[in-house]
Amino acid sequence: MPRRQQAAPVQPESLDLGHLALFVGMRVNDLVLEEIHAAGFTGLRHAHGFVFQHLLGGARSISELAALLEVTQQAASKTIAELEKLGYVEETRSEDARVRRVRLSSRGQAAVDKSRAARAGLEERLRRDHGSRAVEEARKLLARALDSLGGTEAVRARKVRSPR
Repeated sequence: MPRRQQAAPVQPESLDLGHLALFVGMRVNDLVLEEIHAAGFTGLRHAHGFVFQHLLGGARSISELAALLEVTQQAASKTIAELEKLGYVEETRSEDARVRRVRLSSRGQAAVDKSRAARAGLEERLRRDHGSRAVEEARKLLARALDSLGGTEAVRARKVRSPR
C-alpha cells in the first residue's frame, strides 16, 4: 500500500487576505467559546450565536427565527429546544396561543455579556501584542474590504448566515 505524502506546511504569510481573515475569526471564536465554557456557560456551540443575534432585540416566534436563519421551522424548533434545555432561552407570552415565542433568558443574556467581554479581552491582547494603531488599521482595512465585496449590509442587518 503506497504511503501518503504529508502536505507541506502552510505559511500564513502566503495566504490570501480572505483566508487569513477567516482563520483569525475562527481562532477568535474558538477562544471565546473556550472562555465562556470555562465560565460555566456549557453546551453552547458556534451556531448558537446566530440564534442569539436574532434574539438580542427581544422575543421572536419560531417561524420568524426560521426565516431569519434560513432554515426549516423544524430545524429552528430543534435548536430552540436545545437552548431551552440548557437554560439560554425561555418561552414568553404570545398574543396568539398558536404562536410560540422565545427570548433570551437571564442566563442567555449573561452568556452574551461574557462573550462580549471575552472578545474585548482578545482585542486588548492584540493591541498589547501588535499596537493599537496596527489593530485599528487592520479593522479599517477589513471593513473596507467587506464593503467593497458587498457584505456590509448583511452585517449591519444581522443577516450573516451560519456556515452550512
